[in-house]
Amino acid sequence: MKDFKKVIVLVITVVMMTSLVACGKSSDSVYKIGIVQLLQHVALDAATEGFQAALTEKLGDKVQFDLQNGQGDSVTCSTIVNSFVSNDVDLIMANATPALQASASGTLGIPILGTSITDYGTALEIENFDGLTGRNISGTSDLPPLDEQAAMIMEWFPDAKSVGILYCSAEANSAYQVKTVKEELESLRVNVNEYTFVDSNDIATVVTKAAEESDVLYIPTDNTAASNASIIDNICRPAGVPIIAGEAGICAGCGVGTLSISYYDIGYQTGLMAYEILVNGADISEMEIEYSPTVTKLYNAAICEELGITVPEGYESLEQ
Repeated sequence: MKDFKKVIVLVITVVMMTSLVACGKSSDSVYKIGIVQLLQHVALDAATEGFQAALTEKLGDKVQFDLQNGQGDSVTCSTIVNSFVSNDVDLIMANATPALQASASGTLGIPILGTSITDYGTALEIENFDGLTGRNISGTSDLPPLDEQAAMIMEWFPDAKSVGILYCSAEANSAYQVKTVKEELESLRVNVNEYTFVDSNDIATVVTKAAEESDVLYIPTDNTAASNASIIDNICRPAGVPIIAGEAGICAGCGVGTLSISYYDIGYQTGLMAYEILVNGADISEMEIEYSPTVTKLYNAAICEELGITVPEGYESLEQ
């Protein structure tokens, strides 16, 4: 009887081990990663590059990326996500808020890591967000220190009487940033006006009005503004209106200064999180949103020189 029991136990153990191997990845398996990026611009491209670099360093040729561009359209992002689900990818990386929202609607099972997301609570409509989504979503945030960015505007332009805040009304995370910066500026008794555009079709008209009515403009980390930075620059620079930007990509295109995170770095952080999920079995629902550990003060030398602006101490040139 004892021998019989031993045989039964052995059989059960073998079956369980076989099941685990069948459910997991073998040493020769390739991890399939779907990347949905809202659109192409410097910041989002850098985040994707960092993500791919981290996983490639960790996994070598055992990772396969399917990088898809949403062309700035949330419906296209949803179509891309649906194709990832059909292809049974191991993980989805969603770059920018509309890409994350499309991914969240597209699957409750596949792990989703976001990056270039300002506030996950706003993006996913989670009240009293505490850093955990409690579901198949985590990632990294591109939220800069907004109070310091507001203070930076006044550091550069202490005599400014009117600050215009320019952003896309369709981007929830832009509105989140604007609320904080506006409150900070108004506490300093600065007159603040918001100028919103819906998409690239009305941006020129809105920027022209903002430039006419403002001493200085502020643009948060806004994807539509970033992808249309040259249009903004072609209006504001000839008008002599300086722009403080929420991130380095926008600053390079049309701004004079920024207090910016590194999008490559947060993308890299996201790649390390993906490795923990794919290889070490980390539970994504228990992974807190991560933030950039450092920010850098940067200035655009060409625009500052053309506008005759003296750069405060402690700023590095974007061209370095």
